[in-house]
Amino acid sequence: MIDFTDERLERYSRHILLRDVGIAGQQRLWNGRVLVVGAGGLGAPVALYLAAAGVGTLGIADADAVDLSNLQRQVIHFTPDVGKPKVRSAAEKIALLNPDVTVRQHHEFLTADNILDTIADYDFVIDGTDSFGAKFLINDACVIAGKPFSHGGILRFRGQTMTVLPGKSACYRCVFGAPPPPGTAPTCSQAGVLGAIAGMLGTIQAAEALKFFTGAGTPLADALLTFDALDMNFRKVPLKRNAACPVCGARPTILTPEDAAPEVCDLEGVRA
Repeated sequence: MIDFTDERLERYSRHILLRDVGIAGQQRLWNGRVLVVGAGGLGAPVALYLAAAGVGTLGIADADAVDLSNLQRQVIHFTPDVGKPKVRSAAEKIALLNPDVTVRQHHEFLTADNILDTIADYDFVIDGTDSFGAKFLINDACVIAGKPFSHGGILRFRGQTMTVLPGKSACYRCVFGAPPPPGTAPTCSQAGVLGAIAGMLGTIQAAEALKFFTGAGTPLADALLTFDALDMNFRKVPLKRNAACPVCGARPTILTPEDAAPEVCDLEGVRA
């Protein structure tokens, strides 16, 4: 149990004042373990907000190093971090923001061989990746392992997100089926992305994780939230489980995670 010193009471006071959080909710956040897959545009704001909120254990999984082009949207990394592993850069900022938080660095790509072992130690997973292959891998592994997770995808001026509660709600594969054929959708490096879009979506994903631990509100399950920042139009599209889904349906055929070729940024699958 966390020792609520005067310093911690002050640090988390705005949470503690919330009737739906309070001391008990802050304790649950402290006991929470979240894996953030991808320390990029989405993972950066997610990690910062979860750390600030006092989530006790944060895992950061990313095999890449900081590149100059990342800094336009990946706000956890600074100019002197260029060339540094993203997991180390992120861990350093989290330590400065909130020394209460334990950071586990997973400097590796998640694959079918290691993903189940990696997610086993966490209560909630954040999908902050930018490839279809990774998104389907995370979905399938989390459904198989019964791990709740938040999906997120961004491209150009648009974003989308949903929360998956395995066994209770529609999963990513229920909605999107399978990765698109290679070369049929542009990457962020080809099509571009407005930097602030990553922050808009990442903070929604962070809020979903905080709601999961505190029990506040209603999770974004069985719904796809989409937005277009050009006109600030938000839509919440109802979803339902697909009985024929190969991973969460009545007769699943995907019983273990499978690797797919890395592909592209999300948002080219289903139009709301």
